[in-house]
Amino acid sequence: MTTPWGDLALTRFPEDPRERLRAWDASDEYLLRHLAEQAIPLSGTVVVVGDRWGALVTALAAHRPTQITDSYLTQEATRANLARHGVEPGTVRLLTTQDAPPDRIDVLLVRVPKSLALLEDQLLRLAPAVHEGTVVVGTGMVKEIHTSTLQLFERILGPTRTSLAERKARLIFCTPAPSPERPGNPWPYAYTLPDGIGAVSQGTVVNHAGVFCADRLDIGTRFFLGHLPDGKGARRVVDLGCGNGIVGTAVALANPEAEVLFVDESFQALASAEATFRANGVPGHAEFRVGDGMAGVPDGSVDLVLNNPPFHSHQATTDATAWRMFTGARRALRPGGELWVIGNRHLGYHVKLRRLFGNSELVAGDPKFVVLRAVKR
Repeated sequence: MTTPWGDLALTRFPEDPRERLRAWDASDEYLLRHLAEQAIPLSGTVVVVGDRWGALVTALAAHRPTQITDSYLTQEATRANLARHGVEPGTVRLLTTQDAPPDRIDVLLVRVPKSLALLEDQLLRLAPAVHEGTVVVGTGMVKEIHTSTLQLFERILGPTRTSLAERKARLIFCTPAPSPERPGNPWPYAYTLPDGIGAVSQGTVVNHAGVFCADRLDIGTRFFLGHLPDGKGARRVVDLGCGNGIVGTAVALANPEAEVLFVDESFQALASAEATFRANGVPGHAEFRVGDGMAGVPDGSVDLVLNNPPFHSHQATTDATAWRMFTGARRALRPGGELWVIGNRHLGYHVKLRRLFGNSELVAGDPKFVVLRAVKR
């Protein structure tokens, strides 16, 4: 990536030489160019929210910025990209969306997330640290910035306008208002589940902002809950890509003897999963781990893996995450252990499972979804 501070060699995480998706896009370049052309002072506290793979903080490392992200993968990519460019550890402060933000912010740079709820939550959390002199600049591709995006900036921070589009990217300029009356933060959000979905019927779901389908039970998870294995005899169960944790919680309720590991790369998701598990008074043991899929789970240590893999990486459609999850599950399963997967019918996960496991059984299906079972031989 070419920046006003030099050319940067950047990668995503985990690094894959076959990866064709870049670790930056035109909106990152547009923002950095704007900072340089307008000679915006960067001597105060610079906070970067939503940096996708560390491109922004790597370019601005000399100004000792703070990065705030919901993504474990983003943090790992950032560490690798900073190290690649000789930036000393600690130069860039790495925070998660669950951490307390800085007390004062002089420059706030926001890479607009896919989730409007996450943007709302983060702006509300950061607003007390913003002052009248704070420079606030957002960035994103044109298809990511909507009227509702601008309204959030305006409602929470102050008057907002946008730039002209360049290479399908756009900037957002916000002028913090003096002593604004800000709304309360509605996140996390809790709701009661319906009947007819097994062990978690009438249970409670707690969602932090940015978690998929944060205000209701999505139809895919509902279908999965209706066809879950009972988990009897399974000592170690993994809810892989757990989201709000309702699937793992359902298994734990059905089989209190099981130890359930909740894994997700989203800090917001892990906070939601733990809150959901606690809210339902589950008697069993659980562990909550942010990470890259099954990385760190010992080989042959798991009896059952439950998985609803994502097929998007930000705005790009990709099966790389699903493939990595399936491969990691096979490695971690004991002989006779099972991987249960739900996915959209058109994604063809049965083909991948047969390649990896040598088998794939259709447990249930409807016109939109399939539940598949693969056994490690």
